[in-house]
Amino acid sequence: MSAASKRSQTATAASTPETGEKPQSRGGTTVNADEMSLFGGIAAEWWDPAGKFAPLHKLNPIRLGFLKRHICAHFDRDPEAFDALKGLSILDIGCGGGLITEPLTRLGADVVGLDAEENTVKVAAAHAAETGLAIEYQCMTAEALASSGRRFDVVIALEVVEHVDGRDLFFDAIATLTKPGGQVFMSTLNRTPKGFALGIVAAEYILRWLPRGTHDWRKFMRPSEVVGALRARGFQLRELTGLVFDPIRRQFSENPRDLDVNYILTATKNG
Repeated sequence: MSAASKRSQTATAASTPETGEKPQSRGGTTVNADEMSLFGGIAAEWWDPAGKFAPLHKLNPIRLGFLKRHICAHFDRDPEAFDALKGLSILDIGCGGGLITEPLTRLGADVVGLDAEENTVKVAAAHAAETGLAIEYQCMTAEALASSGRRFDVVIALEVVEHVDGRDLFFDAIATLTKPGGQVFMSTLNRTPKGFALGIVAAEYILRWLPRGTHDWRKFMRPSEVVGALRARGFQLRELTGLVFDPIRRQFSENPRDLDVNYILTATKNG
């Protein structure tokens, strides 16, 4: 498909599997209906840096820096090149409005943005069309895409795993979607008292960065749990670091010694 054709058709709709279908060794789905309803209701705010997704806008520069640094190192690319990621296939699971999908596309990557919430995919596709970016967006679950046979050099799932059901199915899908020798990136919230205090009480009730009920502390994952799930599926951890918010500068930074609230990691699949 030409770039022009992609621009005119930036979102490709695809339904989730029907009940009972088993695209992986485990049946079921990763989709939580309540989560989808919540995000669908605020989908129009994805590109408002002062809106409901303000925390992700604050996180974006540090997340993108982490992604670019590791992808370029792994695939021997020049991080200073304007098309540093040219020719690489990247999957952005839980892409939302495209906050990560679009910058990676501008760096030359062939990016697929995947989200199970229809309104969110429409917002992402519309924004890509407005900015002239040729991005393939799919309204589909990770496990459904995995069953289709598609594979990627890099699979990204940022601030996603704490919102899914069927966690084993989700990690199975990530493993299947990643090519041998490929990379995976994940970030989430740590299941600690500090994670509860800052990730829920402060973010949702005091600062009101997020709608109340956005997160369920019981679904937060400790780093050891994420790393263990990836290792069980043939991945090797490469880096794990905390994403720490400075309330004075109102910016996030990397801190490998502070994983108590937010953290990000990258691992490579045995090839």
